[in-house]
Amino acid sequence: MRLTRELRMLYFICKVGKVRPTREREIMSNVVNFTDCGGNTVSIDAVKFSQFKEKMNGSTFDRNTALEVGREVGLTKRAIRFGVLVDENRIGTGKYSFKNSNSPYSKSVSVQEKPKPQSSVEETVVPVKRPTPEVVDLVAKSMNESLIPDKFDGFVEWGHYKDVTRIIKSGIFYPIFITGLSGNGKTLMIEQAHAKLKREMVRVNVTVETDEDDLLGGFRLVNGETKFVPGPVVEAMEKGATLLLDEVDLGSNKLLCLQPVLEGKGVYLKKVNKWVRPIKGFNVIATANTKGKGSDDGRFIGTNVLNEAFLERFAICLEQPYADTKVEYRIVKGAMTSEGVEDDEFGRKLVDWADIIRKTFFDDAIDEVISTRRLVHVVKAFSIFNDKLKAINLCIARFDNETKDAFLDLYTKIDAGVSVDNETNEETPATPEGEDNQNEESV
Repeated sequence: MRLTRELRMLYFICKVGKVRPTREREIMSNVVNFTDCGGNTVSIDAVKFSQFKEKMNGSTFDRNTALEVGREVGLTKRAIRFGVLVDENRIGTGKYSFKNSNSPYSKSVSVQEKPKPQSSVEETVVPVKRPTPEVVDLVAKSMNESLIPDKFDGFVEWGHYKDVTRIIKSGIFYPIFITGLSGNGKTLMIEQAHAKLKREMVRVNVTVETDEDDLLGGFRLVNGETKFVPGPVVEAMEKGATLLLDEVDLGSNKLLCLQPVLEGKGVYLKKVNKWVRPIKGFNVIATANTKGKGSDDGRFIGTNVLNEAFLERFAICLEQPYADTKVEYRIVKGAMTSEGVEDDEFGRKLVDWADIIRKTFFDDAIDEVISTRRLVHVVKAFSIFNDKLKAINLCIARFDNETKDAFLDLYTKIDAGVSVDNETNEETPATPEGEDNQNEESV
């Protein structure tokens, strides 16, 4: 036995060049034997060694912890050195553990269970169906109603109406910028072109407060839930409709969120991480009283200078003037028919009156002008009050007194059948009898 140990030591010396502690363990009845570096036997009480391992409980420990626990259970430093702090238990620099130990005391006793009798009835394994995770839809449903404008019976086709109709009918993405003075029928022309072609149109009235949230959409409270509601731009793109930016020159630089839209490439919705592409038929038309350069004379207060890159994305610019007298008479005549009024002479005199005022306006002799829309207002007032001069007086009352009086005086010269004095006398209430006498006596 002694010779065998010496041969073993010689083998290790020849192999690694130094003596390494080997861990030969012999389990006696109550002793665990280890071998130190010199080949001497180190006997350790099996019960104490088992208590030491139970206290370690598979944890990681260092040399100081091992010595402290060893003292508690009654193990000597020599026993700890050659029974615990060995390479077999080393898991790192200065760290030890019994987790991977091959010691007979580190292995739990396996109890072989008796085999269960097999049942004659085969067990059926029922797969458990896991619930599919619910996908939260953050986007509200789009509008389902028709966006085709109503047809106006009194509309007269004139100006750029045919050009606009041809562009819409082509289905080509071709942004248009339409400019002209107020009340000359820009928006109505676009609406009626869509009504004739039965094409959908989404109208957005632009103001200085209009921003990306208004145009592209934002989160809203829908039926008690927070949903992303698509804006009018997205609605028009997904429906292949025309987006009408009405009074676009009132907007600010916040309109630059429409740059990719005006290129026909779609738009990225950052709030819901979604890219929206327009379908065939989508187009953009903008109307304005200026050309996007602001109002120098202050007539259109609130208009802004639009970004040049924004304006450059509109393919063409259509300038809409006031209609000539023949076309405008047809417009006024159509308004009279719509309101149930039949007075061709009054309609012609209104058109002549407005034409003279406009010529004076363009000569810079006056600061105000009578628009086609203002003539339609006069017709509606005449259908209510059945009084020509009163209808005119009420509809031009928004001007200053000097301008209003000049306009009224001009109409009386065109229409000899009315008089400002008669109108004033008719509106002056009658004085009760005896009241004049009392006034004279008081004087």
